[in-house]
Amino acid sequence: MEQIEGYVDHIIYRKEDSGYTVFAIESNEMEGTVVGLFPTLQEGEYVVVTGDYEEHPVYDLQFRASSYEIKEPTDTEGIVRYLSSGAIKGIGASLAKRIVKEFGEKTLEIMETQPELLSKIKGISERKACEIGVQVEAKKEVRGVLMFLQKYGISNKLSVKIYEKFGAGVYKIMQDNPYRIAEEIDGVGFKTADDIARKAGISVDSDYRMRSAVLYVLNTSLSEGHVYLPMQLLIHKTLELLELADAYAESVSVQIQNLTMDKKLYAVKFPEEEEHAIYSASAYRCELGCARLLLALRDQDAFSDMSKTHDALLQTIEQIEDREGVVLDALQKEAVMQSVLCGVTILTGGPGTGKTTTINTMIRLFDALGMNFLLAAPTGRAAKRMTEATGYEARTIHRMLEVNGGADSANFFERNEDNPLEADVIIIDEMSMVDIFLFYNLLKAIMQGTRLVLVGDKDQLPSVGPGKVLKDLIESECFPVIRLNKIFRQAQESDIIQNAHRILEGEEIALDNQSQDFFFLERRDVNNIVNNIVNLCKERIPNKLDISPYEVQVLTPTRKGALGVEQLNPSLQEYLNAPDKNKREYKTNTALFREGDKVMQIRNNYKLEWEIVSKYNIPIDKGCGVFNGDIGIIRQINTYAETVTVEFDEHKRITYQAADLEDLELAYAITVHKSQGSEYPAVVMPVLGVPRMLKYRNLFYTGVTRAKEMVMLLGSKQEIAEMTQNEHEQKRYTGLCKQLQKTM
Repeated sequence: MEQIEGYVDHIIYRKEDSGYTVFAIESNEMEGTVVGLFPTLQEGEYVVVTGDYEEHPVYDLQFRASSYEIKEPTDTEGIVRYLSSGAIKGIGASLAKRIVKEFGEKTLEIMETQPELLSKIKGISERKACEIGVQVEAKKEVRGVLMFLQKYGISNKLSVKIYEKFGAGVYKIMQDNPYRIAEEIDGVGFKTADDIARKAGISVDSDYRMRSAVLYVLNTSLSEGHVYLPMQLLIHKTLELLELADAYAESVSVQIQNLTMDKKLYAVKFPEEEEHAIYSASAYRCELGCARLLLALRDQDAFSDMSKTHDALLQTIEQIEDREGVVLDALQKEAVMQSVLCGVTILTGGPGTGKTTTINTMIRLFDALGMNFLLAAPTGRAAKRMTEATGYEARTIHRMLEVNGGADSANFFERNEDNPLEADVIIIDEMSMVDIFLFYNLLKAIMQGTRLVLVGDKDQLPSVGPGKVLKDLIESECFPVIRLNKIFRQAQESDIIQNAHRILEGEEIALDNQSQDFFFLERRDVNNIVNNIVNLCKERIPNKLDISPYEVQVLTPTRKGALGVEQLNPSLQEYLNAPDKNKREYKTNTALFREGDKVMQIRNNYKLEWEIVSKYNIPIDKGCGVFNGDIGIIRQINTYAETVTVEFDEHKRITYQAADLEDLELAYAITVHKSQGSEYPAVVMPVLGVPRMLKYRNLFYTGVTRAKEMVMLLGSKQEIAEMTQNEHEQKRYTGLCKQLQKTM
């Protein structure tokens, strides 16, 4: 590490929300360009910067800062330069010289401790003198807090967040309970707060530490799909995180009780369960709210005055069949009938069982009855498929609810109980992908009198987010459920669909390569498999199906390992989007991004703004929100501003700042979990060395059913058989089924 110091001559570029700054530094000995996070730095300030020189491909030699310290100028020349920079509102170059001429090297001390003396200077009233004093004090407070927090290894960006939240109160918080930082500031985890607390001398068995760890474990469990954790499991995971012995179990239990009394947690005792289910406050309100709203929709009597009788509805359905040239079986007709007569209807079935035909008939019936409807799905790709299949516009659930980029989950959407959706019927496809939080926001926006039709495949993997909503609704037996199980003639011609149903039944699938759309390569060497995947994605499959390599999706069961996402993506990037002098690159701590790369958003971000532009680069639509699993292409990298522009489905373009890139990763290969709700022309799936905990049937089934025209498996027949035969599913602790039965 090197250290340079000097005055901030001028700021070249600054991104206000992240604090990323490029500025020119100048001293008697040197001048140059510095880049880094400087959220409060002002022109004219004297700064000592620690970091390293680096050669930028476009902007030559730059000094990249890792930390910095602002020092008050001590000589009159430095003070004039600082005040002339505009750092203090109302003081320009001329006034700065007069002030320094009057007070000399004591100028800043006077401005801080006796600002009223400034009124002696011509052009400064007593009121203005006081305002200058307030500004100086505020700047000193901010700088003091940043320097104070820097001692604990806290980054400047996080320091600004902490100051904005707690102000000068941060000193007492750091002394008493640094864990409040993790509890009250988004994006700060327990481990960060724990590291700060350790430096602040907080005891390892502190009540605050245990309390914060409990909240962190519950929050982390949401990302693992759980809505709650059983009491003993929560205690065990908390002790594991804290690295404390079992002897502290009782102390953790006491903190759970205290958090419950403070309404930060909820403890629920379900019938036939031995121990309490412990929820975070938000998860509890969400799950209970879903149960109550669903039962209210089911039990509404708005349909009792239907002017059409059962027989008349059946006659209308038969007329639609004749007109559309379709023939529904008994279950499909029942589903169509229920969609009109019931408040909540669930339609489930595997590929080729006629879900799309059933939805289309429902829509024609709603049209015939003069009922208006809305169609939606969890992802852009699923919504696009729904639009193509029905001929009517389908939107993502987020867009239907009108994401507004609100600061918290209560304000993410414009549509809610106070501004509900206006429709007689709402149909949601791919319900297996919908997590408990999104479902709650959807239900809040549905008026009494609206029918809700939920469509999905119950045998697919549950949502990436917390919960297993579709399965819980079906298992509750609180709503009419129509299970389609007949494979229709056209679907019977597809070995993808035939094998998918064999997988569901635990039957052996054909791997003899006699198929037109389902293939297998027996390979036992990892390097050989990787080389084969590259060749399949780059040439063989695109040539056979007349598609681009980007339309071939590699799905893998795991992130880690030689055939996991993290290893496969750099290899595929190297061959599918090779380095090129005309393609700009940007490197983060975890990935190298290149123009033309296929990438995926890995967390919901309701605040990122997108826009759709015409071919003349004129914006024609805009909004906010990008979501977990969205896939796009990097269209532009600005190495100077350190931004990456990605184009997602529907031509939505989002410009990522450096700080947002941690939520973006390469997507040549993705996990099966992340592929839910999507459909690809071709799927390539390695099945070798799959971890035991991931070697189960519905993961394999989900991967296979993502393919529309071709499936290519590579690996071990034995492991394919093991996955097919293993009915086990990863345990998810969810209570929606029990909440529904309990609330009835």
